[in-house]
Amino acid sequence: MILRDPVTVIADFLEKLFTQTLGIPAALASLLLTLIGVVIVASFGLLIVIFLIWLERKVSARIQDRLGPNRAGPFGLLQTFADIIKLFTKEDITPEGADIVIYNLAPILSVVSVLLMWAVIPFAITWFGTDINVAVLYIVAVGSLGTLSIIMAGWSSNNKYALLGAFRTVAQLVSYEIPLVLVLLVPVLLASDMGMNGIVNAQEPWFILLAPLAALIFLVASIAEVGRTPFDLLEAESEIVAGFHIEYSGMKFALFFAAEFLHAFTISALTATLFLGGWRGPLAGQIPILGVVYFMAKTFLTYFVVMWVRSTLPRVRIDHLLSYNWKFLTPLALALLIVTAIVEKLVAGSAPLVRTISHLGANLVLALITVQILQLYARRVRRRVPVAEPRPAAQAPAPEPSSTS
Repeated sequence: MILRDPVTVIADFLEKLFTQTLGIPAALASLLLTLIGVVIVASFGLLIVIFLIWLERKVSARIQDRLGPNRAGPFGLLQTFADIIKLFTKEDITPEGADIVIYNLAPILSVVSVLLMWAVIPFAITWFGTDINVAVLYIVAVGSLGTLSIIMAGWSSNNKYALLGAFRTVAQLVSYEIPLVLVLLVPVLLASDMGMNGIVNAQEPWFILLAPLAALIFLVASIAEVGRTPFDLLEAESEIVAGFHIEYSGMKFALFFAAEFLHAFTISALTATLFLGGWRGPLAGQIPILGVVYFMAKTFLTYFVVMWVRSTLPRVRIDHLLSYNWKFLTPLALALLIVTAIVEKLVAGSAPLVRTISHLGANLVLALITVQILQLYARRVRRRVPVAEPRPAAQAPAPEPSSTS
């Protein structure tokens, strides 16, 4: 039993230890178990960052025809630990004129906002922090704390480049939250539930088969929310030196660094939960530890796509980034939400196969219409571009007639 569901076995053992052996009241014992669970989940999030940094360095290096970390330890596994030791020895600098409280609170808030999301993500059928019936709203609410932390860091640093990074945060992250929230409603409609466990249990088949456009928009908008390439305008070193965290050093900078990697992994976990069935898989209901394996496999598969995008695409301009959101992604997300609601209403009570084919067909039709609109728009843009006149061919000057004396 302990091999199948070790978390439940350990939780039952600790509950009996607290209540029966130590005589602790049941309410206090439940509180202690909750605190232990919080510490375990938070420790998992903070420790996995060490592996994620090494993994992304190796994957990015292979994509870009490099070797990556290969000196510190076998396969460079100790490189991240060396970086941690270096960051611990860095001088902690606070700029003159900074708002001390907000300046020091911002990096902590950036990590906490990501860790709070893991409270509602189910690892297996019995492995989850808490099961609330508005988990999707909770994800949106705590995710906005990360945006707030970046604004706090840029505003409190008393630095113009940091402030410009904060302004870009308002322009970018807040904008991309709109299509993100719109497509978050698609799995909610399909599952008729706003709880994460309810959404996972309703995925027969996976929602990526019913709403592939929603999964794609969610992943793109999530990458923009993290501020990763090609959406890393918050810290464009070629324009604003380092962006919102330019005045941070040592472990304060490390907290922002860790929050970015953990946030990228978290959006991969959310994509796996909302669209790839979460922990669902063969025998996952009977053997919960298998559910953890399936969930982590789907999460790392999605995370590989995130790393692939970061290592391949160049940074886009800020005006292109905002135009892409307001003129393309947001209208498409809104249209997809309306189409999903209409199709779900029409096929209510139908067989699962009919429901799947109907939603998939609606997504394909919407994708074809979108492609046609983009082609028409591209033709109009090309017509407006003036065609340069050909330059006249260079000709040698005519030889001057020779003069005779």
